[in-house]
Amino acid sequence: MTVLVLTQIIGTVGVGVAPSIGILLAGAVTDNEAWAGVARTASTLGAALLGLPLGTLAARRGRRVALAGGWWTAAVGAAVLVAAAQWSLIVPLFGGLLLIGAGLAVSLQSRFAATDLAQPHHKARSLALIVWVGTLGSVLGPNLGVPGEIIGAATGLTVYASAFLIAALCLAVAGLVVWLWLRPDPLLFLEREAPAGLGGRQPGRIRQVLAELRVNRRARVAVIAILTAQIVMVGIMTMTPVHLTHHGGSITLVGITISMHIVGMYAPAPLVGLIADRYGHRPAITAGLGVLAASLLIGAMKPDDTGWTITSLILLGIGWSFVNVAASALFNAAVSTETRASSQGGVDALSNLFGATAAFASGPLLAVSSFSLLSIVALIVLIPLGVLMAGRTFTRQNA
Repeated sequence: MTVLVLTQIIGTVGVGVAPSIGILLAGAVTDNEAWAGVARTASTLGAALLGLPLGTLAARRGRRVALAGGWWTAAVGAAVLVAAAQWSLIVPLFGGLLLIGAGLAVSLQSRFAATDLAQPHHKARSLALIVWVGTLGSVLGPNLGVPGEIIGAATGLTVYASAFLIAALCLAVAGLVVWLWLRPDPLLFLEREAPAGLGGRQPGRIRQVLAELRVNRRARVAVIAILTAQIVMVGIMTMTPVHLTHHGGSITLVGITISMHIVGMYAPAPLVGLIADRYGHRPAITAGLGVLAASLLIGAMKPDDTGWTITSLILLGIGWSFVNVAASALFNAAVSTETRASSQGGVDALSNLFGATAAFASGPLLAVSSFSLLSIVALIVLIPLGVLMAGRTFTRQNA
């Protein structure tokens, strides 16, 4: 847990640069709204493409190999983005953003790693702790433009290139810490200690995972909740920097806004874990739905007020935290031991794929309509999960 906490803090500094500075860099390098929209989704798409292989790698070789490999892949991506930012290179821009998505994938995988050796009644709390400690790094990441300006003045690098240079160093260190000190490997240790028939590194093919979801209602509910929260959060968060800059917002304002949003995403995690462990997953997911709805209503009614936009984005992060943490804990508890690691990688990959799709779609929607309509569309996306939570078949016993 100590190693996971440390790497989550360090690594998320590098990961946190993509949602704000990466988005602005995409616009600056491409100078084309359509290409910029594709570039904005690249890191999330990278997390989607790499999430499943990293989950399968964890199932076969353990958490240490998968987590270290993911952090180092992201470090390479950040290094590529240094060159892309310095010389306005479009192809390295896309490649670097795809690779840095590996950092997001292993940051998500770390929360499941925290549950490997946790007691059953503390699994949600352990998962939430790893989510929560990511607050520090994720808040610092969007503000790397500030030290980037200092480094740029000394080295001649642009502010974007300097920010990604810092990110590359942080991601490389995170991988090194995992590789050196995540011993014994929690997943491999758990499999060695598991009763006969429940251990063994079975990678769990996609068809096995899908077959389980068809018959495992608790896991299916958890996946729907995770995907819903991700679609809504990523779609709105991705376009908020663009919306703010269109209204005269500076890179500093964008960084502060995204940082406050990320605080909302991660800071409530321990409370969510406590609620999920003590009262069940359903109350936490339902509370998150309410907060998400409030956020989107503010975005729909007060799109041109900067203060209300920031408030909306903070609430968006809090709502996502409640739904994601509680649903992730529910999924971890519901899925079978034989396919757990691969299933965790699979649901994270699916989550990021849906998030990338939402980010890609939100750009053209904002371009042809307004931030208000974007918020209304996100509200509609919440309806199926709301109906599911209100259904009688999802009782407290299986919550």
